[in-house]
Amino acid sequence: MIRARRALDGIPNYVPGRSAEQVAGEHDLADVVKLASNEGPFPPLPAALDAIAAAAANANRYPDDGGAALREALAHHYRVEPDQVLLGGGSVALCQQLLLATVDPGDRVVFGWPSFEAYPILAQQVNASIVRVPLRDQRYDLDAMARHVNRRTRLVFVCNPNNPTGTVVGRAEVERFLARVPDDLLVVFDEAYREFVTADDFPDGVELLRSHPNVAVLRTFSKAYALAGLRVGYAIATRDVIGVLRKTRVPFGVSAVAQAAAVASLAAQDEIAERVAIVVGERARVLDAIRELGAPVVESQANFVWLPMPAAARPLGAYLEQRGVVVRPFADAGVRVTIGAPDENDRLLKLLAAAVDDGVVPAA
Repeated sequence: MIRARRALDGIPNYVPGRSAEQVAGEHDLADVVKLASNEGPFPPLPAALDAIAAAAANANRYPDDGGAALREALAHHYRVEPDQVLLGGGSVALCQQLLLATVDPGDRVVFGWPSFEAYPILAQQVNASIVRVPLRDQRYDLDAMARHVNRRTRLVFVCNPNNPTGTVVGRAEVERFLARVPDDLLVVFDEAYREFVTADDFPDGVELLRSHPNVAVLRTFSKAYALAGLRVGYAIATRDVIGVLRKTRVPFGVSAVAQAAAVASLAAQDEIAERVAIVVGERARVLDAIRELGAPVVESQANFVWLPMPAAARPLGAYLEQRGVVVRPFADAGVRVTIGAPDENDRLLKLLAAAVDDGVVPAA
């Protein structure tokens, strides 16, 4: 056995949502719907598929290591400079880079909990001191988080909208938080689900960055842009922050196929807006239907809904999976359900109604 770093002792592996194929094989099911990983219900856009095919023809060549075309396109889209943009293999890879760039062993990393499952895993990889601040009313409690910031705090994650609860913190709360923390503390707004937000007081991270140079923003092409399988995310921050992050990146970390597909997708904003509107409409329909069933559910600003049911999370997850709908149960917390296509959502709602009747789902 090799001599592994002691810091790795006790670090759990990230556990992804179970695949439809895996569940179908285990339960001998012919038709399984996966609503576990917050993927989009649509395939990549036609322009993206064309770009993928064209880029794949040159797969014998390395990709542009700097991702110039995509960085230029993102800079134009967000009205920033290209050197304020850094690409990564999904936004989760950039989370890792942020930790590598800012945290020495024993330094403190603060985030709300429950939140994105990768935060504590990645923080433990750099031997950070982790502070999980409980949510308040299923939302990040920024006032409480500010009280946990001390001189050893190097990084704060604010998942907004939060995964898995789908909730957001408003502009006033965020501004109050930023005013309370040191200017040299990096505050990372993880906005993977930004495109699905309809709340009027949502504090867009890119706009915050214009007046708060200690802010970094993470976004992704995995959700609204339907490119989860290609792994391309990006960070937007000041030139200085991006310069530090570049030192922690893996060379050629975003493939040429991913870059080409992302450029094509970013140029198709009208089509993306149409797709997002469909998901948001389905989200409202699913939320209303779950409420009518008498099951607990949280108002969502993402492409998923959250059923807070600590005791019933695992039983409901198993109940649905055995009947061909895969969701994401979080033990002792709740169940996260991705908004799928209308027919997939209908199937989910039918099974949830049966689960209520069978006493698997508690009353709200």
